[in-house]
Amino acid sequence: MLNEREIESCYLGQFIPVHYHHNMLMDQNRMHSFKAAIHYAVKPGMKVLELGGGTGVLSYFAAAKASKVYCVEFNPDMVKEARKFLAINQNGEKVEVIHADAFEYMPPEPVDVVICEMIHVAMLREKQVEVIESFKRRYLERFGGPLPVFLPEAVIMAAQPLQQEYDFEGFHAPIVQFQETQVIHSGTVEMAQPAVYSVIDFTQPNELQYKWEGKFVAERSGCVNAMRFVTKNILAVVAERNSTIDWLNHYMTLPLGTPVQVKAGDILEVSFQYRAGGSIPSLQASLRADVVYEAALHPTHRLPAYA
Repeated sequence: MLNEREIESCYLGQFIPVHYHHNMLMDQNRMHSFKAAIHYAVKPGMKVLELGGGTGVLSYFAAAKASKVYCVEFNPDMVKEARKFLAINQNGEKVEVIHADAFEYMPPEPVDVVICEMIHVAMLREKQVEVIESFKRRYLERFGGPLPVFLPEAVIMAAQPLQQEYDFEGFHAPIVQFQETQVIHSGTVEMAQPAVYSVIDFTQPNELQYKWEGKFVAERSGCVNAMRFVTKNILAVVAERNSTIDWLNHYMTLPLGTPVQVKAGDILEVSFQYRAGGSIPSLQASLRADVVYEAALHPTHRLPAYA
């Protein structure tokens, strides 16, 4: 009999289909960024743990320098895939693929680096934050400090109002969309600058609830009918170069239940709340936007300075 968390995990994506993992292997931005971050973070002779190993590719990157890698995967199909792939790759013998629940597994010895890529835009669906927070508590109870280095080290999340086209050959359908970054999307108009609503630092304790209310200055007139959610993963901090190795998730665009007409200079107030690892509809249901200051009604007044 499955408990409540196990039922939620199955629903929210803990059993991601094998072909989706194959698609991740073909995502060059993801692969290059993680390879660079792991190459930087893992020093020769280190012990590494990967939580949610999938195909085993990140454990493979770690095995280039590590003396031992524990690769934990909950999905039995992916356990077979990872073992098969690692058996035909260099240093694969250093990786032990373990069929276990990341919420419960603890390595038999202290480790230096923990890799966890259960990342969805806005930290939804997958259990990245909850898994790491649970692991930190259990690790300190068993081994004491210090905690290992976590990869990613931090996550920056932002939101941005949009005017989004939802016409599909004449069929109007406001749907959730995932868009590539650094690409101009002809049906998307940015109505204001993005605002950061949360910074997750995995070296510190993190809450699982996000509740935010912020204001935007409309840069142009139009209809705000969607919010873009931006998730920037700080995979590794390169202190000696004063830089970071980052990976930016695809943008997630959620339609607003009630679109809002704005004019340039208006102040738009946006609010939402959701739980880390929760469903996309749970965020969408809480999403609100309202004009709280109309620039046209106060032509002689100086606008407030909102970030």
